[in-house]
Amino acid sequence: MPTDGSPREIVKKRILKKVKDIPSLPQFVLLTLKKLDDERSSASDVANTLSKDQGLVVRVLRLANSAYYGIPRTITSVTEAVAILGYKTLRSIVLAASIYPYMSGSQKGYALDKGELWRHSLGVAYLSRYIGEKVGGLDLEELYLAGLLHDIGKIVLNEYVRYGYSIISKMVEEEAVPFTQAEREVLGFDHAEIGEMIIDQWALPEVYALAARYHHTPDDLPDEKASYRPVVDVVHTSNSICLMLGFGLGADGLQHYMSEKSLERLQLKDEIELLMSEAVNILYQLDEEIRSEEII
Repeated sequence: MPTDGSPREIVKKRILKKVKDIPSLPQFVLLTLKKLDDERSSASDVANTLSKDQGLVVRVLRLANSAYYGIPRTITSVTEAVAILGYKTLRSIVLAASIYPYMSGSQKGYALDKGELWRHSLGVAYLSRYIGEKVGGLDLEELYLAGLLHDIGKIVLNEYVRYGYSIISKMVEEEAVPFTQAEREVLGFDHAEIGEMIIDQWALPEVYALAARYHHTPDDLPDEKASYRPVVDVVHTSNSICLMLGFGLGADGLQHYMSEKSLERLQLKDEIELLMSEAVNILYQLDEEIRSEEII
């Protein structure tokens, strides 16, 4: 058993410190989200609060004008976005635009070039919404955000994976274990656990923390959290499809699997080929938007 002074324990403490050092979302963003939760707030109230960061406003408008939302005309202001998209949808867009700076850089430890973590996360978000539509009865904006946030733990674990990559990859290749299991054995944590910590620290809803924590292992979701199972299953399935199609396939895509139980619970086991086919089209369209800089 390792002692408190062992290299592994030292790394664990450093990782936990780095999680704690991640800044909270800006106060004006939290205030904007609060206003978007309050139907008594006016569109101008929301716009005035959000206008404190013009860079964020630009990112919000780019997301609002993406083909994902299918608006036939260009949205030119936050006030207009509120009127056309509604508070709930704009809330997810504001949160997505707020976390973009954390996810837009390169993650060399996971063999992801600049922008690839964001691209993969958007892909999972898009597919989560699509699968949610097929399943029915689910909150599509909640699924979008759960998909977008699922890999947020990589922003902390990246540098540690980079230094331990040779050991981790050797375990994956020689012992045929999932990358996340190798992460835990070498570093003491995997990126899913760290993602849950970050989302908890940001005081975001529990559903997003659990989707991050169990997006590789949906069958391990505790029974007392069963109400979140559909969201976890959707995000897991969407992430698996993205990895199978090579969309944002990083080092951790090695030795990954798709849970048949998730597909059964979603009643999609017989539709996986159709899902894969539709996913190709959805992800192709997303790539076209990213290349044309329509999305951040």
